[in-house]
Amino acid sequence: MRGWVVGLLIAALAAPAAMAGSLADVTMADRVTVGEKELVLNGMGLRTKLMFKIYVAGLYLEEKSSDPAAIVASPGVKRVVMHFLSGKATKSKMDAAWVEGFENNSPAEFAALEARVKEMTGYFGDMKPGDVIEFTVEPGTGVTAALDGQVKGTIPGDDFAAALLKVWLGPKPPSEDLKRGMLGG
Repeated sequence: MRGWVVGLLIAALAAPAAMAGSLADVTMADRVTVGEKELVLNGMGLRTKLMFKIYVAGLYLEEKSSDPAAIVASPGVKRVVMHFLSGKATKSKMDAAWVEGFENNSPAEFAALEARVKEMTGYFGDMKPGDVIEFTVEPGTGVTAALDGQVKGTIPGDDFAAALLKVWLGPKPPSEDLKRGMLGG
């Protein structure tokens, strides 16, 4: 009986450490700090294409949520982290995927977003395994994009920030599995 209790205690103490997100050999921290805000890992999803693992995306929020509309509409700070697993994410493929994601999930707004989408895609080239893109959404500021820890620029507008989040969380995400994972499912 005593061994059983000790085992449960060890499992309970180890649980917080195990809560760090891990998927497809990518581990993400439970929490990140953006300015003065502490964000929690809401969930992680895997983007595959034709059986290839392209990237793992993690979504960080001020408070966990599984409601995509509430996440997009919330005024809090958010971060999406993409860890690339494949060299198949070439610039031309990624640019086309970004445009498709914005068009599919924000069709009425796309004309107003198009120049900013082009600016964003200009920040990135061919993605290699190990590359990491971070998009930090700050209300009133827009989206700051970083590649491998180097800030590439900030795209202004809360409308752009909402449309970017909808690329993964909108009605037509790259895959339902990716969306479900980012929502904590």
